[in-house]
Amino acid sequence: MNILYLCHRFPFPPKRGGKIRPFNMIRHLSATGHQVTVCSLARSTEEAEEGRGIAPYCAGFEMGHVKELVQVARMIVRLPVLTPSSMGYFYSPELAEHVRRLLGSKKWDLIFVHCSSVAQYVEHVTGIPKILDFGDMDSQKWFEYANYKPFPLSLGYRFEGAKMLAAEKRLARQVDLCTATTRAEWETLNNYQTGADTDWFPNGVDADFFCPLDESYDADTISFIGRMDYYPNQECMARFCEQTWPLLKSRRPAMKLLIVGADPSPAMRKLGDLPGVTVTGSVPDVRPFIRGSALMVAPLNIARGTQNKILEAMAMGVPVVTSTIAAGGVDAESVTHFLVADTPQAYADAIMQIVDSPAERNRLAVAGRQRMLSHHAWPRSMVRLEGIIDRGIANFSRKKGTVK
Repeated sequence: MNILYLCHRFPFPPKRGGKIRPFNMIRHLSATGHQVTVCSLARSTEEAEEGRGIAPYCAGFEMGHVKELVQVARMIVRLPVLTPSSMGYFYSPELAEHVRRLLGSKKWDLIFVHCSSVAQYVEHVTGIPKILDFGDMDSQKWFEYANYKPFPLSLGYRFEGAKMLAAEKRLARQVDLCTATTRAEWETLNNYQTGADTDWFPNGVDADFFCPLDESYDADTISFIGRMDYYPNQECMARFCEQTWPLLKSRRPAMKLLIVGADPSPAMRKLGDLPGVTVTGSVPDVRPFIRGSALMVAPLNIARGTQNKILEAMAMGVPVVTSTIAAGGVDAESVTHFLVADTPQAYADAIMQIVDSPAERNRLAVAGRQRMLSHHAWPRSMVRLEGIIDRGIANFSRKKGTVK
C-alpha cells in the first residue's frame, strides 16, 4: 500500500516519547512491504539534519520547517477562538503545501495520522481510508494541567481542554478508525460516544537496546529520567524533592538522587542545591544512569498514556516506583512488577523497601524485565496495528458501499 503518514514531531531519531511510537510504526510498515511517506515538522536546523536519518525506514519524507516563536504566536492567536491553540502550535503552511502536493501526485491507499493536532492537514480529505492514532487524549491533559495552575491561568487551560475535546470528537467522526495508546485512554475515547470505531495498541520498548548488563549498582542512588523542560516532569520532581526527599534523607543519609534529562529550567537546576541531589542536564546516553541506580522513580501527578521511561527502566532490569496515574499506562501489575505509591510517606516506604533489600530489588528487576518482554514488545504491538489497519480499510469500504 501507499501510505501517507503524518505525525506532530519528526520521528527520527526516536529519542523522546513523541517520536518513539510513530518511528516504530513507520519502520514496521516499511519493513512489511508498504510504501510509507512521512510528513512532519522540524523545529531547528539540527532537528532537520538529524531527521534525515529516517530515509532508510520509509519511501520518502517531507518536513515543514518551523520556528518556536512563530509557532507560539500561532498558538496565542487561537487563544480566544474555538480552534484549539494546540492546532495552531502544530500548523505549518509549508507542511500543508507538501501534503496538498502529495495528495494530488499519486493514489494513496491509506492516510495514517498520529496525534490529533496534525489531523488538521487531512481533515478535509475524502475518498481515502483514514486512521487517527490519538495516542493520548490531549484534551484530558489540558484539564489536568488546570488543576495545577493558579487562577486565572487555570481557566485558560480548562478552555483549551474544552476546545480540544470538541475537536477530538469531531475528528473521531471523520475517520474510519481511531486508536489510543493504553486501555485507559481507549476507554476515555469510547466515553466520548462519537459512534466511531476504536481500538488501542500499546507502546513497546526496544528490549535489546534497553537491556540489563552485568554491572553493579549503587544501593544509595535513585534516579529520575525525563525531559526537564516538560511541565509534568518539572511538577513531580519539585514536589518529590520538597515532600519525599527529606523523608528519605532522614532514613538513609547517604542517599543520592539523579535527575537526568535535557533542558532543565532554572527552577529544576536549583534542585541540585539540595543535599544529595544532582541535576545532570542533557546526557549522551541515559542508560548508565538508570542501570547504576537502585531504582527509578516516576512520581508523576500529571500523566497521560504510556511513560516510556518506565518501560525502559523495567526492560533494563531496574525496579520502578511510580504513581497510580503513571502506572495506568503500563501493562503490568503493582507489587508483582513494580511498586505504586501516591503520598510522600508511601513513596519513601516503597523506595526503602527496595534499597534496603537486594533480594527485593532482584525480584522486581527480573519480574519487570519479563513483563516488558511479554507485554510491551514492539513486534507484538505491531501485530495489533496490522489488524487495526485492516479493520480501518474495511470500515472505509463498507461506508463507501453504502453511499449512493
